[in-house]
Amino acid sequence: MSAQQRSRLMSRIRGKNTGPELFLRRLLHAAGYRYRLHGALPSGISQSLRQEHPQIRLRGGKLPGSPDLVFTAKRKAVFVDGCFWHGHDCPTGRHRPSSNTEYWNPKLDGNQARDQRNRNDLLALGWQSLTVWECELDSAEQVLGTVTEFLGPPNSTTNS
Repeated sequence: MSAQQRSRLMSRIRGKNTGPELFLRRLLHAAGYRYRLHGALPSGISQSLRQEHPQIRLRGGKLPGSPDLVFTAKRKAVFVDGCFWHGHDCPTGRHRPSSNTEYWNPKLDGNQARDQRNRNDLLALGWQSLTVWECELDSAEQVLGTVTEFLGPPNSTTNS
């Protein structure tokens, strides 16, 4: 594959509304869960978090790391991460490119470090987070069970 072909291919990878994210959203919505997207918070919650935790940046009223799904009333966030990009311990995540390692190794290591910082910031804000890996979405029943266990019943609190 030429450098131009690879560049064109990589530029087509989206950061939001990916296939795995849409799959999980449909699954949870059908199960009765309601959520906000991409880290968005109601302005009142965003302002109070800024006052309580001025050391943590909330860019544009969003939670650190812009979680894919936000359950504000439960104070829980769900990330849907690609195994390759975020270094999951599965065959896809463990595989790193063998060419241009000077670029790829720091990039992928940086992604993992940033993910850890974001999880720590969420914890400091009083939020719990869960990462759903792309490879886990092969089993809809299993992933729904994992997320349901993390979130609790869908109607236990009203989510805004």
